[in-house]
Parts: sequence; C-alpha cells; structure tokens
Amino acid sequence: MPSLPVPDRSSTGLDPKLAGLLCYFGIFVTGILFLILEKNSRFVKFHAMQSIVVSSTFIVIQLVLGAVPVIGWLIGLVIVPAAFVLWIALMLLTLQGRRYKVPVLGDIAEQIASHY
Repeated sequence: MPSLPVPDRSSTGLDPKLAGLLCYFGIFVTGILFLILEKNSRFVKFHAMQSIVVSSTFIVIQLVLGAVPVIGWLIGLVIVPAAFVLWIALMLLTLQGRRYKVPVLGDIAEQIASHY
C-alpha cells in the first residue's frame, strides 16, 4: 500500500491530522474555530470548511424534515444514523491523513476553503 502524502504543517501547533479531526469533533463550531485559527495548512482549512458545510446541510435537512409530520420524522430516523456514521468516518479518514471529499458538499467546501 502506498504511503499517503504528509499534510502541510498547521499554524495551530497541532499535528495537522489531529487539527483536521478536531474540525469535525464539535460539528460546525470547531470547523469555524479552525477556519479562523489556521493560517497555513490547506489540509486543515479544507476539513474545517467541509465540517461547516456538511454539518450545516444536515442541520437544515433535519429542520425541514422535522416540520413535515410523520413522513419527515420517519426519513429523519434514517438520516440521523447515516449522518453519525459519516461524521465518524470523516474523523477517522482525517486522522489517517486522507483528504476525503464528501460528494458534492466536498467540492463546495474545497471551493470556499481556497479563498481562506
């Protein structure tokens, strides 16, 4: 198995893989925090922005589905565990040094993060 490229150094003083994991840990809040604090690492900035975009999207979806009686609630019962699994997977992939992009949302996050 080929080795993964080493993520660029983080200006936070943390290992960039740990900083990337922490971007997801507190949902969009830590994503915003690391987006503000990080000055150098494109790896950390990407994961911070992806955390913000993905978690915000799931929150909006849950709010909309919560307003739809019965069917919305039933769909929410499927989405919540799926979001939890995605959240854990993103943290683990980031801790491994991978720059996994969530389909569609990852592209949006990458585009926005490139401006920071």
